[in-house]
Amino acid sequence: MQTLTITQPDDMHLHLRDGDALRAVLPFTARQMGRAVIMPNLKPPVVSVADALAYKQRIITALPEGSTFEPLMTLYLTDKATPELVREAKAAGIVAFKLYPAGATTNSDSGVTDLFKLLPVLHEIAAQDMRFLVHGEVTDSDIDIFDREAAFIERVMKPVLAQVPNLKVVFEHITTAEAARLVLEAGDNVAATVTPQHLLLNRNDLLVGGVHPHHYCLPVLKRESHRQALVAAVTGEKAHKFFLGTDSAPHAQSAKENACGCAGMFSAATAVELYAEIFEQAGALDKLEAFASQNGARFYGLPFNTRKITLVKQPQRIPNSIPYGEGKLIPMRAGGNTEWSVQY
Repeated sequence: MQTLTITQPDDMHLHLRDGDALRAVLPFTARQMGRAVIMPNLKPPVVSVADALAYKQRIITALPEGSTFEPLMTLYLTDKATPELVREAKAAGIVAFKLYPAGATTNSDSGVTDLFKLLPVLHEIAAQDMRFLVHGEVTDSDIDIFDREAAFIERVMKPVLAQVPNLKVVFEHITTAEAARLVLEAGDNVAATVTPQHLLLNRNDLLVGGVHPHHYCLPVLKRESHRQALVAAVTGEKAHKFFLGTDSAPHAQSAKENACGCAGMFSAATAVELYAEIFEQAGALDKLEAFASQNGARFYGLPFNTRKITLVKQPQRIPNSIPYGEGKLIPMRAGGNTEWSVQY
């Protein structure tokens, strides 16, 4: 039986929610990952150092007994952010600030309305050697939803990188050939996370045969040529600039399957297995460990995890649903199989 042993991965983009939802989903990530960069778009958002430290303690309290999982905390960037806040965050061990353009995705109403007014904050983030995490979409009503990422690159990302050239940027959950090209052509201060859904699925999986609400995420799935460009990027010559970030985002089944279904896909239960499929299909299984376990740690200036995990080429059935508070959570590829299993 084919096996693959790799350094324990890190999830560099993860939503854990809070309360009962946190307790429902955290064990899946803690079982697979050594660390995760925790997204701050709670209700209310994590905007202060005190917010982040309190949230971190709730995560630690919810961990299964004996877990060594480490949450890496971030702050939600708002129009009120200051250089002083950046220095306070650095001193408290917070690793990054997260940009949500106002109205771009789940719980982004408090997001930034004009990033260029926050250039002093971005300069301080660079000076403190923190990371700047970018949800890269414009929200203008005149821009097609499938073009929001490409427009953001031209209108915001390139001008910001020109004005703050030493800013260490993670272009989060990239979905387009344009985003991959930007990262590939930029300096080593620019990297990207890539999700399993954007490497496995295209917009046909969302729209053909009826709308599939559990495939709705933001940024939205794109056409097949973009998916292929992402696979080429994470397995190509500059693959060190890309790393694992699931953007696993739990939502109750009732919230996904309604007239205003919310955006997000829950992949944490089988994240490593799904990525193994992707890299095997691309003939690049030998590059999975770097993508999952090394590139992100290196970009954040962290040591590699010391533990190992072993993948076995053996089908694993994904449950139809997972208990989620008083409701249910529908995981990515619910009721189907992964081609690989993690040996626990």
